[in-house]
Amino acid sequence: MAGAAHCSLQAKRLLLDPKFEGYKLSLEPLACYQLGLDAGEERGWVRRQGGETCLHMYKKECVFRNINKVSHYKCAWPYISQMYITNNIVFSQDTALQKPREVFRLPTDLTAYDNRLCASIHFSSSTWVTLSDGTGRLYLIKSGKRGNSASEKWEIVFNEELGSPFIIAHSVSFVKSDKHSVAVLLLRVEKDELDTKGSGFHITLEWVTIAEISEEGDHRYDIFKRRVLQGKSVPHYAAIEPSGDGLMIVSYKPFKFMQDEDDKLEENDDAEATNEKKDPLYYWQQTEDDVTVTVHIPQDITKDDIKVRFSPGNICVTLKDQPPLMEGKLYSSVDHESCTWIIRENKSLEISLIKKNEGPRWPELIVGDTRGEFIMDSSQCSEITESLMHLTSEVMNPNPEKENPPCNAQELEECDAFLEDSASLSRFDGDTLKVTHVINLGSNQYLFSVVVDPREMPCFCLRHDVDALLWQPHSDQPENMWEHIATFNALGYVQASKQDKKFMACAPDYSYAALCECLRRVFIYRQPTPLSTVLYNRKEGRQVGQVAKQLVATLEANDPILGFQATSERLFVLTTKTLFLIKVNSGN
Repeated sequence: MAGAAHCSLQAKRLLLDPKFEGYKLSLEPLACYQLGLDAGEERGWVRRQGGETCLHMYKKECVFRNINKVSHYKCAWPYISQMYITNNIVFSQDTALQKPREVFRLPTDLTAYDNRLCASIHFSSSTWVTLSDGTGRLYLIKSGKRGNSASEKWEIVFNEELGSPFIIAHSVSFVKSDKHSVAVLLLRVEKDELDTKGSGFHITLEWVTIAEISEEGDHRYDIFKRRVLQGKSVPHYAAIEPSGDGLMIVSYKPFKFMQDEDDKLEENDDAEATNEKKDPLYYWQQTEDDVTVTVHIPQDITKDDIKVRFSPGNICVTLKDQPPLMEGKLYSSVDHESCTWIIRENKSLEISLIKKNEGPRWPELIVGDTRGEFIMDSSQCSEITESLMHLTSEVMNPNPEKENPPCNAQELEECDAFLEDSASLSRFDGDTLKVTHVINLGSNQYLFSVVVDPREMPCFCLRHDVDALLWQPHSDQPENMWEHIATFNALGYVQASKQDKKFMACAPDYSYAALCECLRRVFIYRQPTPLSTVLYNRKEGRQVGQVAKQLVATLEANDPILGFQATSERLFVLTTKTLFLIKVNSGN
């Protein structure tokens, strides 16, 4: 990640509420409806618990939960049962669930496969579906407009064996150069024979692009490109950009592309060339008023051979008719009319730049130019050392009786603790296979992901102090690639106190967040809303304008919860035998 831009997440202050007082428990009844599902002897599912994806192998029936943002497509909930997919579990105006109907059946009998994973499905768009049967075969399906019985027809346009079994992590459908393509991300857990000290396994993410091909009347879909990334931890979040040009991953351990032998040799040559020690092209010093640049020039160069052009924000130095020796944008503006240059006796070119804004130090001379070396004089070193002196000490706690003693870790609560390893957010370029942006998340714990806008990448939610902040990736905005779009007050602290939590989700309109335990209980946290009556704070005596409510729903079942998905009005909960619908908000 040496060439990657190290970025940071910038929270919007207007979306933070430092005066948030907590959630008030509400006894408001929640309407809950249920639909019984066909039960089999054995079931398998893909689930995310604590950020880890759990893969289970089953021999007979395959059932999984993956609504996968279907709330944007008429609130359909698809699931696989007994090798067929049912879709469009619809509800009438009173939210009562109706019997689902079958829309697709896997063409192959999978009962003969012993070592298979659970099936997985992902909706690439409103008309395209990617499906894994758990044996290592990938299906690309054209579904028509889902939710419309007249136009909905699931048709396989591509299927191929792609090696060892996998699950689908993400997929997108896009059109580029008038050619339709679908990019899909396949997740595998593979044994690593070379890893003798670790877990003995590694994670691979295979990025497969399937493109439309038209040749002499033959219209079909085929694999256009395959790329493989490898890492040592299951990613919390992995998503392909809507344009198919890049990939974003949140994980504890970094991922990197696995390259061919030719690419590795070329990369090693580049690394060796980079590691060769080179003398700086120029040296520079600075004071509060000016910057002095020294450039060594060949012996045969005369004054007439040198051209130095100054402008308020740029500099250009050329020797004879050669390409510019130095050229680029200066870190800050200069008084270009006062800038000068001379040739010293030791055949060096000395350039004097007069700062337009006196005082601030420049961290670099020419923006992005690493060929120079900054020389700091002894007085500047002493000044910096003195300014940092108050932050250091020769003893651990020189003054324990001080009014503000050092932080005592024993005062932290258990839910304030984080894992020792910090996760990172990385953006990979699909052409160069390099990391272009990286963010060290530190203590910003990953919580969950949600699709707010089907045209954008999935959002991810991170803990920031006690709050949970929702971030929307914008792959087409390099200067604002991750936008803070919503805050769930105190949710970071609340979720850490729930020891039995299994899933988390939030409404696409940010009206509430929810989490569920392994069995039965569902907790809903609504955003603060204005009060219809007058309420005062007992301690401070001031009037309270709005209140955030916590609601608790208990499911009438003791079966393990397998799936959890939120829409703006309803919350879906899937168990091994039943699909529950909890009406959270009233809507059309």
